[in-house]
Amino acid sequence: MITRPISFYLTALLLLCSVQLQAATFTASVDRTQLNAGESVELILESDDTRQFQTPDLSPLKDFFELLASKQVNRFSTSTGTEQPITQWVLTLLPKQTGFVIIPPLSLGELQSAPINLYIKEFKDQGTAQLEPVYIDTQLDREWVYIQAQVILTLRIYHAIPLFSDSNLTPLLLDNARVEPLGKPRTFEQHINGVRHGVIEVNYAIFPQQSGLIEIPAQTFSATLAGHEPHSLTPFTARPGQRIEVKSASIPLQVKDIPSSYPKDATWLPAQKISLEQSWTPPLDTGISTGNAVTRLLTIQVQGLPSSQLPALAMDTANTYKVYLDKPSFSHQYTEQGLVSSRTERQALVFQTPGQHSLAATKLPWWNTSTDQLEYAELPEQSLQVKAQAAHASPIELSAAAPDSASAFNTLDQVRIWQALSGFLSILSLIGFGLWWRARHQPAVIVNQSSGPSPRSLQDDLKRACLSNDPYTTRQALDAWARQYPESLVDMAARNSTLSMALDELNSALYSENNSDWQGQALWQAIQQLPFNEDKPSSHNEQLPPLYPP
Repeated sequence: MITRPISFYLTALLLLCSVQLQAATFTASVDRTQLNAGESVELILESDDTRQFQTPDLSPLKDFFELLASKQVNRFSTSTGTEQPITQWVLTLLPKQTGFVIIPPLSLGELQSAPINLYIKEFKDQGTAQLEPVYIDTQLDREWVYIQAQVILTLRIYHAIPLFSDSNLTPLLLDNARVEPLGKPRTFEQHINGVRHGVIEVNYAIFPQQSGLIEIPAQTFSATLAGHEPHSLTPFTARPGQRIEVKSASIPLQVKDIPSSYPKDATWLPAQKISLEQSWTPPLDTGISTGNAVTRLLTIQVQGLPSSQLPALAMDTANTYKVYLDKPSFSHQYTEQGLVSSRTERQALVFQTPGQHSLAATKLPWWNTSTDQLEYAELPEQSLQVKAQAAHASPIELSAAAPDSASAFNTLDQVRIWQALSGFLSILSLIGFGLWWRARHQPAVIVNQSSGPSPRSLQDDLKRACLSNDPYTTRQALDAWARQYPESLVDMAARNSTLSMALDELNSALYSENNSDWQGQALWQAIQQLPFNEDKPSSHNEQLPPLYPP
């Protein structure tokens, strides 16, 4: 019997405790890193250390920020595949100065968060608009833009009095431009001339598709007033329940054509930043041999363009190797600077001859909209050393040496295992052949091929989205469901008052400060009451005759 000393178990216990201590994290994040003077920022502190009941030390924030509100949230995270308790502290902070401000590291016991850099811009006086109970401020990040380039529209609704959650903002529609909402609307507070204002911020990325002068139309915001703020200094009175409607100003935008200095045969790529990256699997330092595939991963990452505008990267081919291309993958994310997209191409290269091989340099022209000049994203020429594939090793002769009894038994066991696996695979092959032979003599069945999701699946997705009470998912599922019918949602709502009211409630929830109160049961009932949902095609229930009758 094998025994271990007590020191062994103590060491193992200490190692286990140290691993748990290293696994504990304490992180800090903000909802945005650029804001105007007088605006609040939301700081989220998160920790998965449940061994101690402590609160973060907020004293380092007192010199730079005013704490407006705080709350603690306990939840479970499944990011690691298992449910793990997480504690969050959500702090609403008001910066005390402008310029670059650093949120210092905060401590939670022995854990410490990383610092965060903020930039607080000087707030420009908006004049008499600040005297209104509710008003809209609309801004573009640039006065003119190139065709297909990105311009960011920021729309802020300021309200000095509380509003009910039934607020509604008309959608931004442009005939000659592509519009991408940059995430969900954000809400925060801003102090203007000593008056606290609630702010609803909505950001759009606009990509004009034709040159010339286009006009961004006015947007209408409507809401129900919840009453007058007792601590407000604004010289007006508001009646609870009063419905108010305000409009933003329309903004002209000059769109320029492609510059004449841009290469004629190249894809037009106006962006703020473009980078090319490559990686190899397996790594090149492990060696490449003839006949074996090596995978090259090429990634284009662009700031300020949708992924659909990213071109395929051309690659020169040679007789000494073969190239196999996989279907490219696309991704995008929304940031404060707009849309960030990427296109990834997977290339498998198989070299036929050993020796030194070279892959030509990749050069991609693009137009830098920040500096207004032509630039190139490049990957240098790649040199590869390919070696000849090693000859197959000769079978091991067990009688050539005098192995000991243990190694001989191990070799015999391995042979028996391979024999058993070979027999099992042979039986599976016979079973598969028998099933194929039986299916060969069965009547043929015609399978309906579908090029997209079926109407039934679209309706099921819409039902799940409505019953989950998520307005954003419901809106996407509703648009996908409506595309299968010749008439639009507007036409459907015009014929059905119940559907019209349900759509108004959905739009109100999408642009309200608190959309958690929205219930999708009414919308789903309105969809079910539509007359064409009652029609059940009978052709699906009819059984097709066999192709080869007996």
